Amino acid sequence: MAVPKQRQSHARTAKRRSQHKAEMPGLRHCPRCHSPRLPHRVCPTCGTYAGREIVVQTDDSSAEE
Repeated sequence: MAVPKQRQSHARTAKRRSQHKAEMPGLRHCPRCHSPRLPHRVCPTCGTYAGREIVVQTDDSSAEE
């Protein structure tokens, strides 16, 4: 097994780790309502995924009666 002969300096270690950072998730637009949503997820606004309605949206006015 390969083993390093010398210890890496703090600077070299920090340079390598400089790219290990958290990124914002890429947002996509819903093809139906054009609101931003995460890819491969059901749209929280209209409740559709892949052209099908997954979550049925209810009106608040009919729920109060």
